[in-house]
Amino acid sequence: MKKITKSSFYDPDAQNRAFEVDCIIADKVYAHCQQRECFPTVEVLLESGTFSHISFRPGFIVPGTLVVTDIEGRPHFRRVQFTLRIPFEVITTDGSVVEGFLPDIYKDVVLFIPDARDEFEFRVVVETSSLLLGQPLQTGNKVTFAVGTFIIIKIVGTVQLLIPTLGFCPEPPECEEFSPGDICDGFEEEEFPDFFPPQFDDLFDEGEEDLEDENSEEC
Repeated sequence: MKKITKSSFYDPDAQNRAFEVDCIIADKVYAHCQQRECFPTVEVLLESGTFSHISFRPGFIVPGTLVVTDIEGRPHFRRVQFTLRIPFEVITTDGSVVEGFLPDIYKDVVLFIPDARDEFEFRVVVETSSLLLGQPLQTGNKVTFAVGTFIIIKIVGTVQLLIPTLGFCPEPPECEEFSPGDICDGFEEEEFPDFFPPQFDDLFDEGEEDLEDENSEEC
């Protein structure tokens, strides 16, 4: 079975080739900004079981809440307003899942969105990264926890970009087939054990043996 490593994708002849120029279609980030929100107290009621852990899902703009408007006196900049919602799941020790949302986050920011033809579409994209602050506390069937959330807001447009390239990617390596390990493989390498208990001479050296004899005579 061939092992796939980072070097499997390295083209040794790449550094000896001249760059070509290609035109590609890509999502370009025209503007972005970062913010953070803190929720010191989030409460969830469990139907049964004991709290185990919490996982978060990507935040999203609530449908129907996005509003982009011009700003007088600031060409190419727009006011962007929307409501951000972040889902989470509380998992209990018995495997049950309680779904919920962090409190809605209202955003009202100014971002660079240049003038463009009517048919060109800019998209407002959000990315979130949420983490627990401190240790969640369960009292009865209620779990209380604190959350900190990092937010990135982006203005994205699909464009054609002229970039230097080295041509098409080289032929990929062979796929690694999944095969479960044989539990007996490690056992085959184990040293054979001693089958019988050790003798006195195996445990004590000659000096200790003489001392043992003297003690026996005194008894």
